[in-house]
Amino acid sequence: MRALAGVSLAIGQGEFFGLLGPNGAGKTTLINVIAGLARPDSGAASVMGANVVEDYRRARRMLGVVPQELVFDPFFTVRETLRIQSGYFGIRGNDAWIDEVMHHLDLTAKANANMRALSGGMKRRVLVAQALVHKPPVIVLDEPTAGVDVELRQGLWQFVRRLNREGHTIVLTTHYLEEAELHCNRIAMLKAGRVAALDSTRNLLETFSGLQLRVRLDAERLPEPFPAQVVARDGPLFTLRLPSARELEAVLARLRESAIGIVELEVQPPDLEEVFLRLTGRQS
Repeated sequence: MRALAGVSLAIGQGEFFGLLGPNGAGKTTLINVIAGLARPDSGAASVMGANVVEDYRRARRMLGVVPQELVFDPFFTVRETLRIQSGYFGIRGNDAWIDEVMHHLDLTAKANANMRALSGGMKRRVLVAQALVHKPPVIVLDEPTAGVDVELRQGLWQFVRRLNREGHTIVLTTHYLEEAELHCNRIAMLKAGRVAALDSTRNLLETFSGLQLRVRLDAERLPEPFPAQVVARDGPLFTLRLPSARELEAVLARLRESAIGIVELEVQPPDLEEVFLRLTGRQS
């Protein structure tokens, strides 16, 4: 069984890129290949032009990875952990940057606390800080907010978006689809180790998802034929699905032609969850 099968994509410098897919789709394997932790049996990957196999040292210096797993050394404080991580990249005397990273991740109060004394959420913050200590131009966030409280999540995204505005490339995997929809400019959806879709977030929403319309009428019927799919009905309240916003005018025009009045109307825009479900085959 292949974890990845012919994945081919290019992420531009400065992008905020989403990598989505169900469990087992190959997201973490792809990240491990990019980070040099797994070697593919064919193909190639590079970071900022550095091949991850042939030029591993330069490629790894360009990359900061926040892993899913809570991996930490229990014998050091937070500050010591970040200094040691800096040392792996030959960096010394960067306490000002370490202080700034800790401040933005709300770790300052825990700077001298031992890693084993931290909560799971705090440990995850340290993982994020470790990925940033060498100021990499490419930052990979593998489920960065899993098990993290809402307050930290907001602070983390504020900091990550700032880094992106400053030119850092962000690659995100997440199960929180609203995060990808909110932050990512472009998204690749993986299914069984292959790219099922690759496009801008806006195009994915417009192409693969539909518009949902809740409309209460002054009659308990719809004219026939009707240019929308009925998803649910409760008396004069109909829930309709339209392929796109362009069909909305046709629906309204058909109701006017039939002298059926609209009492209440609610339009629900397409969302990434529906795109995800359709592309990964989780619904009919």
